[in-house]
Parts: sequence; C-alpha cells; structure tokens
Amino acid sequence: MSIGIVIKGPEGLVLAADSSITLTATPREGGATIQVNYDNAQKVLKFTHPNISIGVVTYGLGAIGLRSAYSFLPEFEASLPDERLTVEDFAKHQSDFFLQQWQSTMPEDYTGPPMIFVTAGFNENEPYGRVYESQIPTAPDPVEQHSNDFGITWGGQREIVDRLIKGYDGRMLHITSNNLQLDNSQIQELQQAFEPLQMQIPLPVLPLQDCIDLAIFFIRTTIDAQKLTVGVRGCGGPIDVATITRLEGFKFVQAKQIRGEKV
Repeated sequence: MSIGIVIKGPEGLVLAADSSITLTATPREGGATIQVNYDNAQKVLKFTHPNISIGVVTYGLGAIGLRSAYSFLPEFEASLPDERLTVEDFAKHQSDFFLQQWQSTMPEDYTGPPMIFVTAGFNENEPYGRVYESQIPTAPDPVEQHSNDFGITWGGQREIVDRLIKGYDGRMLHITSNNLQLDNSQIQELQQAFEPLQMQIPLPVLPLQDCIDLAIFFIRTTIDAQKLTVGVRGCGGPIDVATITRLEGFKFVQAKQIRGEKV
C-alpha cells in the first residue's frame, strides 16, 4: 500500500509519496502467506533520459513479482528513444514497458490491485504541465488528468485524503448505492449534493511552495492517522517530494538519503 499525490498548479507540478512498501511472502514452502513492510521504497521516480522535465509517482501494487517499479528504471530508460518525448508519449512508452514486465511475470489469474503510474511533466513551448494516469494491467492506456484546469491526483490508501478533500470517504458512494439500491443517475445526484463538503483549495492562485506544503500535509496526515487507528498501516517512512517547472525541470525538494548506522 502507499499514498501518492501529484498537484498541477500554475507555477509547476508537485510530486510526492511516502516510502512504505508492502510485499506478500511465503517464508517456507507450503507455509502461511504473510505481509512484510519496508519503509525505504522509492515511489517518486526521476529519470536521466533527455526528458528532464518529466517525473513519475507510483502507488497501488508495490511490486511486479519481487521487483519494485524503481528497480526497473535502468531497463526502462535503455528502451527509450534518444530524443525528447512529449509527456503523453513518455507515459505510453512507460505503460508498454511495465505491461510487458507484468505479462512475463505475474499469474494470469491475478485479482489484486493494479500498479498505478502518474506521469507528470512539461511539453516544449507549453506554459503549464500535463499529468497522465495509467494502471497496469487493468487500464494501461494513459489518461490525462485535469487537461483544461489545475488539480490534484491522488491514490493508494486514499481514504484519509478523500475525507480531507471530498469531505467523505470515497467508499461511501458504493456502500450507499448497495444499501439503497441507487442507479447511476442517483449516485451522480448524490455526488453533486456533497460538493459543498469539498475542501476549498484555490489552486489557480496557489504558489508552488503552498502546493508542496499541501502535498506533505495530505501524506503526513495519512501516516499519522494510521499510527493512531485500527487498520492496515500501509503508509510510512520518509516523504519524498519533487517539483517540475517549465524553466528548471525536475528537482527534489526533499528526498531520503542513503546513510550508515543510526546513532
């Protein structure tokens, strides 16, 4: 599990994620399956390819087989053409690559969550960033988010952020629909009725620093809430944050560091 966020603001893009990764393992042949957690996974991905104005946040399933998305980066970058790509073309190359890894590794009867990628960056000569989401293997074609506006894309263990932004847990609509037997038009009416509950965030005028603070707030609140409540503690570890701007490209604002023994 995880929590990842991409904010598209007027001054640039903010990419942020926690560092926890949950893997399923069977310690002994024929033994019980257990979940193991590590707190140093890399989910904000930076590239050495000429596309220095592109970055990726990944969340959802933590690994394809026993390999994280980050571990595939050298192979993925080696598969890219040398020229600069648009954000959409980069997202398509990325989706094709990881779908191929999935199909060669994962069981055909897999029914768990997908591995989700949010690809963000700037195209040449365009004033504002672009954001695309793809889900491996269920929805591999990249879909642009907030194409004509600024906005926030988030996912993973999203229930806390849902409550903060939307004013309610996203699962509520599904529960209400099942219990009251509502059709799609009634669900849409319910969503519209709840719109006044949404957090009022003035993204069109929000400076880049405030977008950074907002992303950290959402992730830190999720981590802290999980520490104090009963449930799956799938979010944790350091919070990595990066920005992408039209003039400076990709830059880490804060990132965990390789270190020696703790004192």
